[in-house]
Amino acid sequence: MAEPRKTGGLDTPLAARSRFWPKFNPDPDRFGSATEKFARFMGTPAFLFYMTIFCLVWLGWNTWAPAEWRFDSAALGFTALTLMLSLQASYAAPLLLLAQNRQDDRDRVSLTEDRARAERNLYDTEYLTRELASLRLAMRDVATRDYVRSELRNVLEELLETTDGEELHLRAKRKSKSNPTTGLIEQVDPSKNPNRKNPKSQK
Repeated sequence: MAEPRKTGGLDTPLAARSRFWPKFNPDPDRFGSATEKFARFMGTPAFLFYMTIFCLVWLGWNTWAPAEWRFDSAALGFTALTLMLSLQASYAAPLLLLAQNRQDDRDRVSLTEDRARAERNLYDTEYLTRELASLRLAMRDVATRDYVRSELRNVLEELLETTDGEELHLRAKRKSKSNPTTGLIEQVDPSKNPNRKNPKSQK
């Protein structure tokens, strides 16, 4: 009788098959940084100058050096130099593309951060606008300096008028106490009136 196969559930992953060659998985950040440095160096005048010197030395050596010392035949059109330059160009293109992709990723992240910063600035500006509007509405009910001055001036004038009225009332009371009235017209002593002229002097 055959034994049943022991299989795991659907949630149990199968074991990965062993690789004949080990998986090459370099550090992407370190490799990308080195690639960018190399690509940045290839775009400098120094790289062009060194490349030109290298090609001139190669051509001069394989042209004027003794025949037994030459390693690239000029009769074949400097095949080795052509292959070397082609190999260098074939590696330079992917390196430049990798550096450009990393730059695009940085630009995308920078654009996202700038957009988030702009949104925060917009929210802050709207909040400040609302706060300023509420302060303006609240300032309408707050007494200003000119309003307080005008109110104090009015109160001072009322106080002065009240004080003058009380003084006049007190003077009238004092006068009524010193000279009680009997309902008759007060007689004026002619001798005490300095404005009245003496009839004898007029004659």
